[in-house]
Order: sequence, then structure tokens, then C-alpha cells
Amino acid sequence: MTDQINDEQISGGSEAPQHQAATKESAILTEKNATHTKTERTGSGRMTKDMSLDMIMDVNVSVAVEVGRTKMSIRDLRDLNQGAIIELDRAAGTPLDVLVNGTLVARGEIVVVKDKYGIMLTEVVGQDDRERH
Repeated sequence: MTDQINDEQISGGSEAPQHQAATKESAILTEKNATHTKTERTGSGRMTKDMSLDMIMDVNVSVAVEVGRTKMSIRDLRDLNQGAIIELDRAAGTPLDVLVNGTLVARGEIVVVKDKYGIMLTEVVGQDDRERH
């Protein structure tokens, strides 16, 4: 029985420090992993932020200039002939809408450049004022 008590004291005495050491080591590893994870996230976040614009700069988008709109019945549309006039919802001289992928981004006026029509931007629409058409 004395041997049993001595063995328990020895093993109990040696297990406690080993257990504490293992717990401390585990805590250190957990802390290192957390730090490593934060670094990876921050690193990838920076990489995404810096590269996001570069990656999309060559993507093509649809740009349209809208003179105005109107609604017509199919009957009226079918009856249109060459020379017919369609009345639009805007007055003459009103700035035209510039749409990018269907979203209003600017307004402008028609100009002629080397025998071709163009548009000179007179206003860039702020993010709050943008409409989807």
C-alpha cells in the first residue's frame, strides 16, 4: 500500500505540471493561430482592396445615352411610318441621361466631333441620386 501511495504521489505530482504545461502550450498555440488568422485576413483584405480596381478596369460595360421616353400601345407602334414623330417626355434642350448598365451616372448635351455625334457631360450624378432604368 505504501508503494501505491508513493506511485500516486509521484504520478500525481508529475501529471499536474505536465497538464499545466500542456494547457499553457495549447493556449500559446491558440493565441498564435488567432494572430496568424488575423494576419491572413488582414493581408487578404488589403490584397483584395488594392487589386479589386485593377482587376475590373478592363471589363466592358454598356453605355447608353437616353434622349427621352414615352409609352405607346402596340397598335400605335404598328401604325408608325417613315417620317412619323414620337413625342418624348422631355423638353428640347433638356440634358440627356447617360446610363451605364442601365444605371444613371451622368447627364450631358449632344456635341458633334469630326462628323460624329458625341455627348459632353454636364453633370455627374451622385451615388444617392442614381436610378436604375
